[in-house]
Amino acid sequence: MLFQPTPHKSEVVHSHLKGMRVVTNSTEVRTHILQWQHAKHSHALVPTMGNLHEGHFRLVERAQQAAAKSAVTIFVNPIQFNDKQDFVNYPKTEQADLQALERLGVDLVFIPDAQCMQTDKLRHGVSLVAGTLAQDLCGVFRPGHFNGVVTIVAKLFNIFQPNVAVFGEKDYQQLCLIRQLVSNLSFNIKVLAVETVRASDGLALSSRNNYLSQDERACAPVLYQSLSQLATSIRDGRSDFSQLASEAKETMRAVGLKPEYVEIRCAETLAVPTTQQFPLVVLAAARLGKARLIDNIRINSP
Repeated sequence: MLFQPTPHKSEVVHSHLKGMRVVTNSTEVRTHILQWQHAKHSHALVPTMGNLHEGHFRLVERAQQAAAKSAVTIFVNPIQFNDKQDFVNYPKTEQADLQALERLGVDLVFIPDAQCMQTDKLRHGVSLVAGTLAQDLCGVFRPGHFNGVVTIVAKLFNIFQPNVAVFGEKDYQQLCLIRQLVSNLSFNIKVLAVETVRASDGLALSSRNNYLSQDERACAPVLYQSLSQLATSIRDGRSDFSQLASEAKETMRAVGLKPEYVEIRCAETLAVPTTQQFPLVVLAAARLGKARLIDNIRINSP
């Protein structure tokens, strides 16, 4: 994945309006979707948890390129949080989010509450199990997280019946699981991925960056820098993956990051490579203060 400086907001947020509709229940959503389908308009879905930034705006722009109509969901999904306090503290900026989406020209925004999404019933009743991939990498440190993700995403897919769904590559493991979800459950949806959007110093944009203090924000880019060095070493021919991962962790620890994992995996399946099976992806998660940061770099060839 190539480094991309963050564009100035004026380059991302459009100035025109398109009469955006904000709805709060699935019946209203289906009314709009039926109108679009009757008019033979394709539509793209961008699921989010709000607290939107330029990375989300890039997803919306890709959705608008891919389909005639665009829909965004804002829902902080309680069943994907294994830490209750993390759920309570998750940043919520609904009014600013709506203003930004209106400037972008989004057609429909869905802001359901937990009752509408029936999260209590999903938590204790019928829901999806994400499979073995969900128990690896981030799944080791966030047990049950991906079960909550795929359950709610599947529910949104059923409500919206989108032609296209757009997700970011920053959440690489999640992206792989969403692709499995679509394939295994035969959703007729094209999943599009958008490259990670980064600040000028390389830090991947994330809603959880809001948790960082000024000093923590200054050292947070070392996560990306250490992965970049690891990727460069692989491109230069090194294949001692375990040693490379250890070196990256030491680089992180030297500035106060607390790495949970650094892994080199096959990019398409996230399987452990037996040799240099390109394309590869380097993935990492690390704690820094109150924030949990994740990042990845894809290595397409030596």
